[in-house]
Amino acid sequence: MARDIGRVDVSEPASISTGIAQRYASAVFDLSKEGKGLKALESDIAALEVAMDDSADFRTLLTSPLYSRDEQSGAVAAIAKKMKLSPTTTNVLGLLATKRRLFVLPQLVSTLRERLAEERGEVTAEVTSAKALTKAQTDKLAKTLKAQVGKAVTIKETVDESIIGGLIVKVGSKMIDTSIKSKLNALQNKMKEVG
Repeated sequence: MARDIGRVDVSEPASISTGIAQRYASAVFDLSKEGKGLKALESDIAALEVAMDDSADFRTLLTSPLYSRDEQSGAVAAIAKKMKLSPTTTNVLGLLATKRRLFVLPQLVSTLRERLAEERGEVTAEVTSAKALTKAQTDKLAKTLKAQVGKAVTIKETVDESIIGGLIVKVGSKMIDTSIKSKLNALQNKMKEVG
């Protein structure tokens, strides 16, 4: 007789992380706004994004269960001091380390970036291209997207050579994929249907 082990919902851990991140982001944003520290928060977020992108050791510190609370707290305090982060951001990082929730930092940073853009009346467009866009291309794309969304658009660019050419643009929940890779995949699927 086979045992029923049930279904595993793989989206649950991601939604839990997002929920935790949103609660912390809301608190950090409100505290920073009350203390007139939104500019400092913005520079903290930029610094943390760079650290997460550039340092494998920092990413490991955030996600590895091998570090104790004390080790994570000490490391985060030292990093915050070296990066000259604001007291609010430093305290939140310390709290995340104490609660063993540093793993939500990428979602926290992303949520805070969205809240700050919203506060400025902007929206962020995540743009993936096969090679880096020029300043003129970025400006033209921002202008075109502004006409579409009706708000100022900040472009967060990623280079991914595997898309071959074209762009993948995400604004909020909308995605426009004009990459050559997706067109080739669509063509391949149509050919399978015909044959």
